Amino acid sequence: MSSTEFPLWQMNADALVQAYARGDLSPVEVLLSVRSRQQQCGSLLGAVLIAQDDAAADAQARASEARWRRGTPLSALDGVPVSVKDNIAQHGLPCRWGSRAFSDHWPTHDEQPVARLRNAGAVLLGKTNVPEFTLQGYTDNALFGPTRNPWNRALTPGGSSGGAVAAVASGIGPLALATDGGGSIRRPCAYTGLFGFKPGRGVVPRADGLPALLPGLEEIGPIARNIADLARILLVIAPEMSGSLLPTPLPSAPLRIAYWRSIGTSPVDPVIRDRVDEAAEQLRDLGHVVVAQPAPVEVEQFNTRAWPVISGAGLAAVMATLPPGADAGLGAALAHLLAAGRSLSAVDLHRAQGVQRALTEAMAQVFSTHDLVLSPACAAMPWSAERSHPERIDGQAVDGRGHAVFTAFANGAGLPALALPCRPGDDGLPIGMQVVGPRGSDALLLGLGAQWEREAAPVWRWPELIEEAAV
Repeated sequence: MSSTEFPLWQMNADALVQAYARGDLSPVEVLLSVRSRQQQCGSLLGAVLIAQDDAAADAQARASEARWRRGTPLSALDGVPVSVKDNIAQHGLPCRWGSRAFSDHWPTHDEQPVARLRNAGAVLLGKTNVPEFTLQGYTDNALFGPTRNPWNRALTPGGSSGGAVAAVASGIGPLALATDGGGSIRRPCAYTGLFGFKPGRGVVPRADGLPALLPGLEEIGPIARNIADLARILLVIAPEMSGSLLPTPLPSAPLRIAYWRSIGTSPVDPVIRDRVDEAAEQLRDLGHVVVAQPAPVEVEQFNTRAWPVISGAGLAAVMATLPPGADAGLGAALAHLLAAGRSLSAVDLHRAQGVQRALTEAMAQVFSTHDLVLSPACAAMPWSAERSHPERIDGQAVDGRGHAVFTAFANGAGLPALALPCRPGDDGLPIGMQVVGPRGSDALLLGLGAQWEREAAPVWRWPELIEEAAV
């Protein structure tokens, strides 16, 4: 095995591919190191990878090794280990969606982004844990149990991409493929110090997947420890973005950024607000024009009047495709949401769609005078891994979506959004922000992210608790 100053599982995708090209490393060596890391820390984190085909991954790594030796890699991602969230279909593995209702579901095809990864030579590590039907902001289910935050194992890594961020933050692969229907990439990234990208509507094509739970809202996107790795995987899964992403060009002019410190009267944890205030000032120091202003009322209206209807109706529609009695094993929260969804009328759904259209129009108005929107990614710091949500934020009682008020508007309006790490809290827990742009600004967001990473972001450090498992 090639000697390095640190374990191979710590290497990012960008560094791996460069080492493969030089002949310094083999994808087989890297897979063995990542698999060893999984064995070292898996028991500390609960459910992370919940389905694997090690023989298939071994074969993929060997095939990649042969291609690199011939000098014929398939892509800029050939030989890089990637995990896949368990609501994204991957042929050869079950896709259980965190629910007993799908416990026996084995897809016959890869969903289109997974097929692109496979055809690009990526090494598919396995499926990452999710909450039931990916509709909650923490990660636990009756099939596999909770996923724990690498920074504090008593806490949740968020959701619904909790297994994905736990994997990347702990070194079980440098990249994860995930979904974001209301913040499910951005909030978990904020809780684990990672970079995450929700593409704009349709930028990552989808086909051959699970039934659409949140039609038009949910996008597939990547999670990584740096911007270059996000760009590298997007070159494969987002053909519309196959321009000059590597290296990602920095913004060429000062950007006009609207800064939303809160959403309506919803509370925000003071440490989060403090750190994102600090980040706003750092963006000003980089030359950008950052102006704090209230979010449009349509954002809060979408959260309270549209999101519950769309998610409830979506769950009811998915369950209607299953045999009678499939809902018997649902957890209490999902059973309640299903009952609410089944009680909705066509008028209710039409009204929710009207709220969504109003949100889209309001965001178009915001972007007529601003290039981007900045906000916290989460309203609350992470909470107990066994609880679905925090009951209070900054001393104020909140409902199950109180922690998630900042993110769903980007899904409702089909906007690209990027999660970026801020300075951690005094207790060392990561804190994140998000930057949202108009349709078509995906590359611009990555450019700002590259500038932030180079000039202002905290330097990546491995979670101290996870280092208990290091060899």
